Amino acid sequence: MSRDYQKAAPTEHQRLPDYKREVAWVRTFLHNGQIAHVAHLSGDQPFITPTNYWFDEEHHQLIFHSNRVGRVRSNLEHSPKVCVEVSEFGRLLPANTALEFGLQYRSVLVFGRVRVLDSDEECLRGLYGLLAKYFPDLTPGKEYRPIMDQELRRTSVYALEIESWSGKENWADQADQLPDWPALPEGFLNH
Repeated sequence: MSRDYQKAAPTEHQRLPDYKREVAWVRTFLHNGQIAHVAHLSGDQPFITPTNYWFDEEHHQLIFHSNRVGRVRSNLEHSPKVCVEVSEFGRLLPANTALEFGLQYRSVLVFGRVRVLDSDEECLRGLYGLLAKYFPDLTPGKEYRPIMDQELRRTSVYALEIESWSGKENWADQADQLPDWPALPEGFLNH
């Protein structure tokens, strides 16, 4: 019998439960991930926006930013419910049957509501958190000029309040090879 996905929470069912990862793994992955893809809506038109982000573990939120004016800001103000994907890919995994071809991957999906940060204090904390994540060896006021008021006024800073998340990983050395077809030669398996 098929599941009723329409009534289930977004993280309730996973097709491959062995790939599911625990909360500590999800946190570590979000700290180390490089690019997030934010899925948001304008009416019934979906958009996906790649962006850098910072996982603010203390406040259980993802911080990202955009221009003060534009589609991202408009969409998030009108429809703040979003899904964010962060992933990492490894080697292609060939197999001796089409169904078993695969790819090494790690990924996290985050669900929640975005709020536009409005206080200068929150915005600066978020932006400096982003800068510290990607440029940990550079210090504001030392290696670079701190954020100026006019720069802050041109920037929208968002906090995705995390409601739920799920992580999964398939980092197998090779895809399954089925016995009803000749095995792939070793050279194909180490791409």
